[in-house]
Amino acid sequence: MSLELVGRTQAPDTDSPLAIHGLTVSYGEKPAVFSVDVVFLPAQMTAIVGPNGAGKSTLLKAALGIIRPLSGQVSSYGRPLGEMRARIAYVPQRASVDWDFPARVLDVVMMGLYRDVGLLRRIKGHHRARAMACLERVGMEGFAHRQIGQLSGGQQQRVFLARALAQEADLYLLDEPFAGVDAATEKAIIGVLHGLRAEGKTVIAVHHDLATVTDYFDRVFLINTTAIAEGPVADVFTPDYLQAAYGGRLALAQMGGAAAG
Repeated sequence: MSLELVGRTQAPDTDSPLAIHGLTVSYGEKPAVFSVDVVFLPAQMTAIVGPNGAGKSTLLKAALGIIRPLSGQVSSYGRPLGEMRARIAYVPQRASVDWDFPARVLDVVMMGLYRDVGLLRRIKGHHRARAMACLERVGMEGFAHRQIGQLSGGQQQRVFLARALAQEADLYLLDEPFAGVDAATEKAIIGVLHGLRAEGKTVIAVHHDLATVTDYFDRVFLINTTAIAEGPVADVFTPDYLQAAYGGRLALAQMGGAAAG
């Protein structure tokens, strides 16, 4: 199935913060992602949506080079993604992080400053001030000296978002940022993400809760191993396209509820 571009023509790759062409990833004999083409628009919040096992997280990881694809090309603002990493921030799934690692909250956030600090240069006062400002933005400034493993799941997610903010990127990629967090944390995170969009940043997030797509996002990219459709929420988040993505796993009468991501 070829990707349906809904409500627009194909944007040029030079304008796109993330352009993916022909991406295929396989775990064993069955492809997890097959020949996916998608070009994301700048200064938008886009949800990557699809059923469990659809390849949503795999797509992000392969685009970033965390896992190796079988084939495909990925670019950012018209350049190979490897040349543009300074403009990209990534927030992984919380479940994939070793939270027993002995680090303070402030130290975790300052990891986002490594390009500025360098491997051998000393951390200076303005670096700490920048990290603290990012913690304040996510409502975690009072936890700066707490061990990261002592925090709740929602608090840990806020800290990782603060680390991404410290990078001062143009493109933010998030893998299920709302999974397993409390309502207050979800509200705080979406507020920060909307703020980034207002600053002209691009946010692309793997998302599993169908009930919040229309409130949180501008655009939707539907995937189920292959690309289904991409476009504005009003045009893509429809019964026909959702049925194409989810098939029998989605009861249309329950579209307002959550689906596994």
